[in-house]
Amino acid sequence: MSTRGAAAFAPTLALSLPTADIVAMSIVHAHGQHDSRADLATAAQARLIGAGEQWTPLRATVFGALAGFDRPVSAYDVTDAVSATTGRRVAANSVYRILDLFVANNVASRVESANAFIANVHPDCPHDCIFLVCDRCGRATHIDDDRITGEVRAAATAAGFRPVRPVIEVRGLCADCS
Repeated sequence: MSTRGAAAFAPTLALSLPTADIVAMSIVHAHGQHDSRADLATAAQARLIGAGEQWTPLRATVFGALAGFDRPVSAYDVTDAVSATTGRRVAANSVYRILDLFVANNVASRVESANAFIANVHPDCPHDCIFLVCDRCGRATHIDDDRITGEVRAAATAAGFRPVRPVIEVRGLCADCS
């Protein structure tokens, strides 16, 4: 997908509505990324179990497939990867339900403008997301800036809106593509 002109660099604000309560992170916090996919899968599993959910073999396989991509991907991409891994066709609606569960529990994030999903590199830290989405290669860089997301929440609240979980996306070109 390629967009030309100034519109390619215009920020897009999208709201994602999870089914689980997310604590508003209006203070600066620190967190680290997990060093390996196994480490990340363990953190994702702990997050789901801590939320009272089960970490089933299919959920583990879906998470492994999602974490194996270096860019946001569609549910169909994940479905194809899971089907290839398991050697049997997995229903896309099952993968969609699992991805929705992952998003609701901070195990994955949804890149709204691309209608795609990406594994959350720090699922143990609920916060608002800022994504820098490359229009050329499709990669999304996740950055944390609680000052910006706090101001977005404050502006929404001042307008009489109750923000649940802001997701800020900036479309443009990454350093490798520009």
